[in-house]
Amino acid sequence: MEQVQIGKVYRHFKGNYYFVENVAYDSETKERMVVYKPLYDRKEKIWVRPEKMFLEQIPERPDNITGQKTRFELAENLSKNYMK
Repeated sequence: MEQVQIGKVYRHFKGNYYFVENVAYDSETKERMVVYKPLYDRKEKIWVRPEKMFLEQIPERPDNITGQKTRFELAENLSKNYMK
């Protein structure tokens, strides 16, 4: 399975961009969890999602405005340092 890249920007299939801050581990299951934040103004500042779900393929759906095959896709053309 592919792994999330820490310090990179990912685009959600609904179009918004998120910065991956780190990978954490569930204390009970040891499952890898992606720690990420939105790159737009939002009340919730930090999100956590299982890495398997973060990278999962999604079925065709009307709200997939990007046409992506996966829930989050690496935005390789964005290189700003969001670690500050």
